[in-house]
Amino acid sequence: MNATIETNPLLERLPKHLKQFIKPQDYSDYSPINQAVWRYVMRKNVDYLSKVAHHSYLDGLKKTGIQIDSIPSMYGMNRILTEIGWAAVAVDGFIPPNAFMEFQAYNVLVIASDIRQLEHIEYTPAPDIIHEGAGHAPIIANPEYAEYLRRFGEIGCKAISSHKDYQMYEAIRLLSILKEAEDTPQEKIDEAEKAVAYLQNNMGELSEMAQIRNLHWWTVEYGLIGTVENPKIYGAGLLSSIGESAWCMTDNVKKIPYDISAANQNFDITQLQPQLYVTPNFSHLSLILEEFANKMALRTGGLSGIQKLIHSNALGTIELSTGLQISGVFTNVIEEEGKPVYIQTTGKTALSYREKELVGHGTLTHPDGFGSPIGKLKGFNLAIEDMSPKDLQAYNIVESETVKLEFEGNIIVEGEIITGSRNLHGEIILISFKNCTVTHGETILFQPEWGNYDMAIGKKVVSAFSGPADVNSFDLTNTVPKTTTIKAKHTPERDDLEVLYQTVRLMRESKDSRSQLKTVFEKLQNNHPNDWLLAVEITELLKDADDKQLLQEVLVYLDQLKQKRPEVAHLIAGGLDLIFDKEAV
Repeated sequence: MNATIETNPLLERLPKHLKQFIKPQDYSDYSPINQAVWRYVMRKNVDYLSKVAHHSYLDGLKKTGIQIDSIPSMYGMNRILTEIGWAAVAVDGFIPPNAFMEFQAYNVLVIASDIRQLEHIEYTPAPDIIHEGAGHAPIIANPEYAEYLRRFGEIGCKAISSHKDYQMYEAIRLLSILKEAEDTPQEKIDEAEKAVAYLQNNMGELSEMAQIRNLHWWTVEYGLIGTVENPKIYGAGLLSSIGESAWCMTDNVKKIPYDISAANQNFDITQLQPQLYVTPNFSHLSLILEEFANKMALRTGGLSGIQKLIHSNALGTIELSTGLQISGVFTNVIEEEGKPVYIQTTGKTALSYREKELVGHGTLTHPDGFGSPIGKLKGFNLAIEDMSPKDLQAYNIVESETVKLEFEGNIIVEGEIITGSRNLHGEIILISFKNCTVTHGETILFQPEWGNYDMAIGKKVVSAFSGPADVNSFDLTNTVPKTTTIKAKHTPERDDLEVLYQTVRLMRESKDSRSQLKTVFEKLQNNHPNDWLLAVEITELLKDADDKQLLQEVLVYLDQLKQKRPEVAHLIAGGLDLIFDKEAV
C-alpha cells in the first residue's frame, strides 16, 4: 500500500494546524511479527472481552470493519467510519492534548499508527494502533458515546493549560518513546521516569487542562460502566491491554462510582491503575462533563479566567459581553474589587466576533499587543454597550468628538474618536481614537506617539479559553513535537525471524501444504530460542494437521520455554487456550 493519506469528507474540514500532525500510514512498514502481535492481542481480546466488555465493543468491531487477523488500514477504516459520521488519521505517538481533543471535536479519531513490540505485547505506555484502532474505534460506533467523545473534544480543546502542562506532555511523550523502543539503556529510562515523577510532584494547582485530562483518562481511556459490583469495560486503555483488562476485573482494583471528583485524581501511565471509576451509563458521562464545563473559564470568564490565561503564558482568548473576542498572549490585568478593569496582551493580537476576525484588526494591525479597559464608566448606570444612539450623542461618544472617558477602577481614556464598530445586535464593540492617552493613576498605559488606539467595549469578561477565536488569525503550524518515535532495528537475526513469521502467515492464509512447518520450527529452535509467539502460531496450524509427532514436539518446546522464560509463561498459556479446550492443555 502506498504511503498516502486516505481521506473522507470530514478530513477536508480540518484546519491546517491540525493537519500538520497527520502522517501517512505506510502499510508496508508493518512486518510479519507486527501482524502476529496484532492477531494475538485481538484473538485474546475478543475471546475475553466478549465476557467483560460493554456490548458496544463487539458490535463496534463489526461496524468499523476492524479485523482480527490483520492490522487495519486507514483507507478501510475511513471508508467504514464515514458511515457512522467519523474519520481516522494516523499520527506519530502522543500529540499535544489540545490538538488531540480538537481532532475529537471534528469527529476525527487520532490513531498512532506504530504498533507495540512483541516484548510489550500486553501493555505499552506509548499510544499504538492496537490501543487506538482496537480500543477507541469500536466504541465510537455507539452513537451516545460518540457524541460524548465529540463534545468532550469540543470542550476539552478550550481548557486552559499551565506552563507546566506542556513540560509534562513532553516528558511523558519521551518516556513512552524510550520504554517502547528496543535496547534503550536502563539509565535513560530511569532518567525519563525521574523527570516525569518530579513534574507530577511539583505541578502545583491543577490547571483546567490537567483536570479535564484526568476526566478523559478515567472515562475514555480507563472507564468502566454498569455497577460497582458488576462493571463492564469500555475504556480504550483497558480494551487494548490483554493484561490490565483481566487485572481490572479483580478485587485488587478499587471500583469507585464516577463523579466530578475524578477531575482531581491524577494517574501514572507507567503503572497498573489502583482504582477505576464506574459510570452507570454513557449519558452520565455527559452530565459530569457539563458539570465540569460549568466551572471552566470558558463559561465563567471574569478575573480568574484572565489570570488563568496569564499563568498559562500561551495563546488564549477572552470574550466580552458584547461578543468581542481578544486573542493573544495575556500578560497583565489591572483589577479593582475583584473585577478586571484593564487587560493587556503582549505580541501578536487579533480581534474577532463570533470566531471570525474583524476586518482590519488582525495581527498585522496589532503586532505588539493590545490593551483596553473593561467595565462601566464611573458614575454611569448605563454601560457604553447598552447606550442607544441618542445616549451616545448625549455623552459626546460620537465620531470627531474629543472625549474623556473615566472608567471604574480609575482608568481614563482621553482622545478624539475616529469611528466605532458594532455587532449584529447594533451594540458598539470597538471605538477607535487618535491623539489618545490612556492612564491608570500615574501609570501611562497608552500615549499618542504609539498611533491610533482601539478600545474594546464590554462591561464584563464572559469567557476565557485556550487558543485563538479565529484559527486563521495566527500561524499555528509550529507545534509538532520535537521527539519522534523510534522504529525497530533491522538486524540479520531479526530479518531471518521475520521470514519465518511470514512463511507461517502465508501458510495459514492460503491453507496450503503445511510441509514447511517442520523446517520453520527447526530454524526457530536453532536460531531464535527465545521467541515464543511463532511456536504458538505453528501449534495452531498443527492442531488440525496429521503430524501429531511434530505437534507434540512443539508443545514440549513451549513447555520448556515457559520454564526458561517465566515472564512469558502466561502469554504462552493464553495462546494455547485459544487453540485447545482448556482441559486439554
